[in-house]
Amino acid sequence: MAIRLGNTCGNCSNLNADNTCKIHEVAVSSSYTCNSFDMRADLNNVHDCAQCARFKSSSCPHPEKASAGMMCEAWAPEKVTA
Repeated sequence: MAIRLGNTCGNCSNLNADNTCKIHEVAVSSSYTCNSFDMRADLNNVHDCAQCARFKSSSCPHPEKASAGMMCEAWAPEKVTA
């Protein structure tokens, strides 16, 4: 079974800091979704070597080049919760 982000208000760029929708001007929660959903573009901006579970380990595909601030296609989260 695939796991992916849902089109919920918690992942939408239209969500204000006070949990109101910029489009509909109503209070919402992370379990809501609508046809005006717009995925936030900044969800994955911190995936660099320093936050990778493979950093400085034998499973790192580029151990000689890996350093904090670099990004890699083999990035893996340090901790996973579901």
